[in-house]
Amino acid sequence: RIDVLVNNASGFGISDDEAGWKRSFDVDVMATVRATWKVAGWMKADGGGVILHVSSTSGLEAGSPPAYAAAKAALISHSKTLAVALAPARIRVNVIAPGSIEFPGGMWEMIKKANRPMYDAIQASIPWGRLGSAEEVASAIVFAASPRASWITGAMIPVDGGQHKGNL
Repeated sequence: RIDVLVNNASGFGISDDEAGWKRSFDVDVMATVRATWKVAGWMKADGGGVILHVSSTSGLEAGSPPAYAAAKAALISHSKTLAVALAPARIRVNVIAPGSIEFPGGMWEMIKKANRPMYDAIQASIPWGRLGSAEEVASAIVFAASPRASWITGAMIPVDGGQHKGNL
């Protein structure tokens, strides 16, 4: 039995060429779609479940590599469409959208070492004054998957310390 599916894959297609777009959509979008196709039927048969997509605030605004941002925006749209379609089967679908998250060996740790002015500029753009942690993203995922979020479906939950400043 599968009660929760967390789709958290990324090819991080940062190049604006055929390879970057293919990597972003094959990994970020299609791996998510395929995993969801696989488990949704099982969840329906078991009376419900939770599907969570991990997107990014990059899918909400301009400024990120185009292929990455487009793939992350597609995940937000996909989750909203699924939330409506799967609600009658008692399957909740939401998306977690992390902002800039720093963890050992991650992109922001590398940028901090290689391009400190860029790191400092991003950090200064976050109202909380720091980058987030993997544990903070995990806590949002655990909440969204829990019974305490039983009436939340079709939501996009930013985990970004106020970094994304848009209304939507």
